Amino acid sequence: MTFIKKKLLSFFSPILSVRSWVIATPYVWLGLFFVVPFFVVLRVSLSEEVLGIPPYTDMFLWVDTYVAKIIFTFESYTYLIEDDLYLSSYLTSLKFALITTIVALLLGFPMAIGISNLNKKWQIIMLLLIMLPFWTSFLIRIYAWLNLLTPYGLINSFLIYIGVITEPLRLLFNNFSVTIGMVYCYLPFMILPIYVTLEKMDPSLQEAASDLGAKPFTVFKSIILPLSFPGLLTGSLLVFIPCVGEFVIPEILGGSDNILIGRLVWNEFFLNHSWPTAAALSIALLVILFIPIYGLQKLQKIFAERLES
Repeated sequence: MTFIKKKLLSFFSPILSVRSWVIATPYVWLGLFFVVPFFVVLRVSLSEEVLGIPPYTDMFLWVDTYVAKIIFTFESYTYLIEDDLYLSSYLTSLKFALITTIVALLLGFPMAIGISNLNKKWQIIMLLLIMLPFWTSFLIRIYAWLNLLTPYGLINSFLIYIGVITEPLRLLFNNFSVTIGMVYCYLPFMILPIYVTLEKMDPSLQEAASDLGAKPFTVFKSIILPLSFPGLLTGSLLVFIPCVGEFVIPEILGGSDNILIGRLVWNEFFLNHSWPTAAALSIALLVILFIPIYGLQKLQKIFAERLES
């Protein structure tokens, strides 16, 4: 009995240990909320569109009690390739996401450097100010920009009052308003990863470079920029990925000229009731996003290996 008890304990101890549960938690989370939904959407995208509830055919046709026939079609993916509207919407979404990421990087990097150079008290205050908009509803913040950018809103009224312009500028329902809204909403996602990376940096490196006669630009180019590279990549991914599939900001602040992929997915689901096409759009978007994510991760790994060597 003692031998059997030891064998059972040795078998179940890894399963019952706290460490095993902690390690397994992210895998369970990804399995439930990413892998399972992914295969559900993939299954819908391979189904045929029908009039009914749900508006797609079942992939498994039961021939007998224990025998099922698998039926699937690539018609939805073929439809995406044949219609130029979908390709145009993908390119437009990528364009807006890329512009937003670049603008957020140009604004967020100096802000993160400035915050990291403050004392601890002011760092906390500045970080709270950056996080403060998240305490307000996302829709309220977007509608606030809607009021600011109207022809007789605060921005145009101020410019007319100081004499810079004589007629209101067209700041709303165009590419400018969409970019402004995206940069405003996702700028904190760029600042915070860069700040965390800069905060871990040893300040003696910059002091030593300055003592050796290096100019501020040389310190930035040789020390700050290389060491902050992981934060730059993380912030860029955190901004770029959600911007590609953004729906609310283009819908409220954008015009009818630019149709982004988020609006197309919504239209296919709720207006056209074409769930297979909407699911195929989502799967194709995921595949498109996988390429830059994989490339940036490889670049980050190569850069980290170079720093270690």
